Amino acid sequence: MLDYPKRFPTPLLARIVRSATLAAALTFGVAASAQAPQTPPLTAAEAAIKVLDRAQVDALLAKPDKVLVLDVRRPEELSSIGSFPVFLNIQNADLERSLGYIPRDRQIITVSNHAHRAIRAAALLTGKGFRVAGAAGVQDYEAQGGTLSGKKVAGQPAPAPAGNGAHAN
Repeated sequence: MLDYPKRFPTPLLARIVRSATLAAALTFGVAASAQAPQTPPLTAAEAAIKVLDRAQVDALLAKPDKVLVLDVRRPEELSSIGSFPVFLNIQNADLERSLGYIPRDRQIITVSNHAHRAIRAAALLTGKGFRVAGAAGVQDYEAQGGTLSGKKVAGQPAPAPAGNGAHAN
Protein backbone atom coordinates (compact mmCIF):
# COMPACT_ATOMS: atom_id res chain seq x y z
CA MET A 1 0.00 0.00 0.00
CA LEU A 2 1.20 3.53 -0.78
CA ASP A 3 2.25 5.80 2.01
CA TYR A 4 0.39 9.12 1.64
CA PRO A 5 1.83 12.37 2.90
CA LYS A 6 0.47 13.65 6.19
CA ARG A 7 -1.03 16.74 4.51
CA PHE A 8 -3.75 14.60 2.90
CA PRO A 9 -6.01 13.05 5.53
CA THR A 10 -7.32 10.32 3.19
CA PRO A 11 -6.06 8.38 0.20
CA LEU A 12 -9.11 9.61 -1.77
CA LEU A 13 -8.17 13.25 -1.24
CA ALA A 14 -4.57 12.50 -2.27
CA ARG A 15 -5.84 10.86 -5.48
CA ILE A 16 -8.08 13.85 -6.25
CA VAL A 17 -5.20 16.29 -5.80
CA ARG A 18 -2.89 14.18 -8.00
CA SER A 19 -5.59 13.90 -10.69
CA ALA A 20 -6.22 17.65 -10.64
CA THR A 21 -2.48 18.32 -10.89
CA LEU A 22 -2.16 15.92 -13.82
CA ALA A 23 -5.18 17.46 -15.57
CA ALA A 24 -3.74 20.96 -15.13
CA ALA A 25 -0.37 19.85 -16.50
CA LEU A 26 -1.98 18.20 -19.52
CA THR A 27 -4.17 21.24 -20.19
CA PHE A 28 -1.18 23.57 -20.03
CA GLY A 29 0.82 21.28 -22.32
CA VAL A 30 -1.97 21.17 -24.92
CA ALA A 31 -2.45 24.94 -24.76
CA ALA A 32 1.28 25.54 -25.15
CA SER A 33 1.48 23.25 -28.18
CA ALA A 34 -1.54 24.98 -29.78
CA GLN A 35 0.23 28.35 -29.89
CA ALA A 36 1.13 29.87 -33.25
CA PRO A 37 4.00 28.07 -34.98
CA GLN A 38 7.37 29.74 -34.73
CA THR A 39 8.81 31.41 -37.81
CA PRO A 40 11.68 29.30 -39.15
CA PRO A 41 15.12 30.85 -38.64
CA LEU A 42 16.46 33.03 -41.43
CA THR A 43 18.90 31.60 -43.93
CA ALA A 44 22.17 33.45 -44.57
CA ALA A 45 20.67 34.99 -47.74
CA GLU A 46 17.59 36.15 -45.82
CA ALA A 47 19.68 37.58 -42.98
CA ALA A 48 21.54 39.72 -45.53
CA ILE A 49 18.32 41.49 -46.62
CA LYS A 50 17.97 45.06 -45.38
CA VAL A 51 14.76 45.86 -43.48
CA LEU A 52 13.65 49.33 -44.53
CA ASP A 53 12.18 51.90 -42.16
CA ARG A 54 9.63 54.56 -43.10
CA ALA A 55 12.22 57.18 -44.13
CA GLN A 56 14.00 54.71 -46.42
CA VAL A 57 10.72 53.55 -48.00
CA ASP A 58 9.56 57.15 -48.52
CA ALA A 59 12.89 58.06 -50.16
CA LEU A 60 12.53 55.15 -52.59
CA LEU A 61 8.85 55.93 -53.30
CA ALA A 62 9.82 59.52 -54.15
CA LYS A 63 11.25 58.09 -57.40
CA PRO A 64 8.30 56.05 -58.71
CA ASP A 65 9.90 55.46 -62.11
CA LYS A 66 12.80 53.64 -60.44
CA VAL A 67 11.05 51.43 -57.86
CA LEU A 68 8.51 48.61 -57.72
CA VAL A 69 6.60 47.69 -54.56
CA LEU A 70 6.03 43.93 -54.47
CA ASP A 71 3.44 43.07 -51.80
CA VAL A 72 3.53 39.36 -50.92
CA ARG A 73 0.46 39.35 -48.64
CA ARG A 74 -2.91 37.68 -49.15
CA PRO A 75 -5.75 39.75 -50.68
CA GLU A 76 -7.69 39.90 -47.39
CA GLU A 77 -4.62 41.38 -45.69
CA LEU A 78 -4.39 44.05 -48.36
CA SER A 79 -8.01 45.10 -47.88
CA SER A 80 -8.06 44.93 -44.08
CA ILE A 81 -4.65 46.50 -43.36
CA GLY A 82 -3.95 48.56 -46.49
CA SER A 83 -0.86 48.93 -48.65
CA PHE A 84 1.00 51.46 -50.71
CA PRO A 85 -0.87 53.36 -53.44
CA VAL A 86 0.67 51.32 -56.29
CA PHE A 87 2.03 47.79 -55.93
CA LEU A 88 2.30 44.39 -57.58
CA ASN A 89 0.78 41.58 -55.51
CA ILE A 90 2.32 38.10 -55.78
CA GLN A 91 2.24 35.79 -52.77
CA ASN A 92 5.44 33.95 -51.81
CA ALA A 93 4.00 30.58 -52.85
CA ASP A 94 3.56 31.93 -56.41
CA LEU A 95 6.66 34.10 -56.60
CA GLU A 96 9.14 31.77 -58.30
CA ARG A 97 6.75 30.88 -61.13
CA SER A 98 5.77 34.56 -61.58
CA LEU A 99 9.26 36.05 -61.99
CA GLY A 100 8.54 36.94 -65.62
CA TYR A 101 5.97 39.52 -64.49
CA ILE A 102 8.47 41.44 -62.38
CA PRO A 103 10.43 44.18 -64.17
CA ARG A 104 14.21 43.94 -63.85
CA ASP A 105 14.86 47.62 -64.56
CA ARG A 106 13.67 48.85 -61.13
CA GLN A 107 14.69 48.48 -57.53
CA ILE A 108 12.23 46.30 -55.65
CA ILE A 109 10.78 46.85 -52.19
CA THR A 110 9.21 43.62 -50.95
CA VAL A 111 6.35 44.16 -48.51
CA SER A 112 4.44 42.10 -45.93
CA ASN A 113 2.84 42.98 -42.58
CA HIS A 114 6.03 43.00 -40.47
CA ALA A 115 8.64 42.21 -43.17
CA HIS A 116 9.07 38.49 -42.33
CA ARG A 117 7.55 37.17 -45.58
CA ALA A 118 9.00 40.16 -47.42
CA ILE A 119 12.52 39.16 -46.32
CA ARG A 120 12.02 35.66 -47.73
CA ALA A 121 10.72 37.09 -51.02
CA ALA A 122 13.61 39.57 -51.21
CA ALA A 123 16.15 36.79 -50.71
CA LEU A 124 14.58 34.73 -53.49
CA LEU A 125 14.56 37.71 -55.86
CA THR A 126 18.15 38.65 -55.02
CA GLY A 127 19.20 35.08 -55.75
CA LYS A 128 17.50 35.34 -59.16
CA GLY A 129 19.38 38.52 -60.07
CA PHE A 130 16.76 41.17 -59.25
CA ARG A 131 17.82 44.48 -57.69
CA VAL A 132 16.19 44.46 -54.25
CA ALA A 133 16.34 47.64 -52.16
CA GLY A 134 15.05 45.81 -49.09
CA ALA A 135 12.02 44.50 -47.26
CA ALA A 136 9.39 46.49 -45.38
CA GLY A 137 6.45 45.80 -43.11
CA VAL A 138 3.35 47.90 -43.80
CA GLN A 139 2.25 47.77 -40.17
CA ASP A 140 5.72 48.87 -39.07
CA TYR A 141 5.65 51.62 -41.72
CA GLU A 142 2.27 52.82 -40.45
CA ALA A 143 3.43 52.66 -36.80
CA GLN A 144 6.35 54.94 -37.79
CA GLY A 145 3.88 57.55 -39.10
CA GLY A 146 3.50 56.39 -42.70
CA THR A 147 0.15 56.42 -44.47
CA LEU A 148 -1.32 53.37 -46.19
CA SER A 149 -3.98 53.23 -48.91
CA GLY A 150 -6.79 50.85 -49.74
CA LYS A 151 -7.90 49.93 -46.23
CA LYS A 152 -11.58 49.02 -46.16
CA VAL A 153 -13.49 50.43 -43.21
CA ALA A 154 -16.51 48.52 -41.90
CA GLY A 155 -19.72 50.15 -43.08
CA GLN A 156 -17.95 52.21 -45.71
CA PRO A 157 -20.05 52.46 -48.89
CA ALA A 158 -18.58 51.24 -52.13
CA PRO A 159 -17.31 54.05 -54.36
CA ALA A 160 -19.64 55.15 -57.14
CA PRO A 161 -18.58 54.00 -60.60
CA ALA A 162 -16.83 56.62 -62.70
CA GLY A 163 -18.93 57.91 -65.52
CA ASN A 164 -19.70 60.89 -67.68
CA GLY A 165 -22.32 62.28 -65.32
CA ALA A 166 -25.30 60.95 -67.34
CA HIS A 167 -27.91 59.08 -65.34
CA ALA A 168 -29.99 56.21 -66.65
CA ASN A 169 -33.74 56.65 -66.24
